[in-house]
Amino acid sequence: MDLSDAALLVGAGLAAGTVNAVAGGGSLITFPALIGVGFAPVPANVTNSVSVCPGYLSSVVGSRKDLPERRRLLPLIPTTVLGAGAGCALLLVTPARAFELVVPFLVLGATAVLAFQTRLRRLVGHPRDLSPRRRAVTLQTMVALGSVYGGYFGAALGVMLVAGLALVLDETLTRVTAVKNLLSAVVGLITVAVFALFGPVNWVAVAVLAPATVVGGYAGARLARRLPPIVLKTVIVVFGTVIGGFLLYRAFRS
Repeated sequence: MDLSDAALLVGAGLAAGTVNAVAGGGSLITFPALIGVGFAPVPANVTNSVSVCPGYLSSVVGSRKDLPERRRLLPLIPTTVLGAGAGCALLLVTPARAFELVVPFLVLGATAVLAFQTRLRRLVGHPRDLSPRRRAVTLQTMVALGSVYGGYFGAALGVMLVAGLALVLDETLTRVTAVKNLLSAVVGLITVAVFALFGPVNWVAVAVLAPATVVGGYAGARLARRLPPIVLKTVIVVFGTVIGGFLLYRAFRS
């Protein structure tokens, strides 16, 4: 890796950390950057997953004041761990092509859920109108599906988590984003553990990318706290639509 390659990865890491904290989808910056400096797709995907984890952790630090009380968050952690582990296993043991075709529709679907959140709540019921049991089961289901996806690929994980959480949690979008940051960090830690043991990680690239994602993640989390809810929602919806369209184009072009 020469100096120009390293500079490209640093810039991609800064941008990805910021985008992940605000909307999610930063991997669509770092993943192509790794491909651009010469990595094959699978090593690039695995190396990318490990590299963006520190950025998720710094996002949690930046948004920690907006997190709900601990007793509401703890039940989500085991589900996140198991889902992320299952997603990692899928990546390592199954062909990527079939899931590659599904991913764009998952991203676009999640974006649509967030965009039409108010109308959907009229159909499924507002969170405060749901029974505690139904709300808990729905929340765990959303977290499980998002975590599996995050362990497998991870791009637009934030969009998917925010869409699912916002439909179930009776919280402001800023607080939902803080929960998303925490769950994304847990997914990131699981991918680091699994891929460090079983995946073709390039640790030199990680050493270049990871510090940049930390800086970008903290800055992005601070920015997200200052954005009005409607602006934050618009940013996430627009970014999710762009990501989904890009993935759809890439899937059917190959």
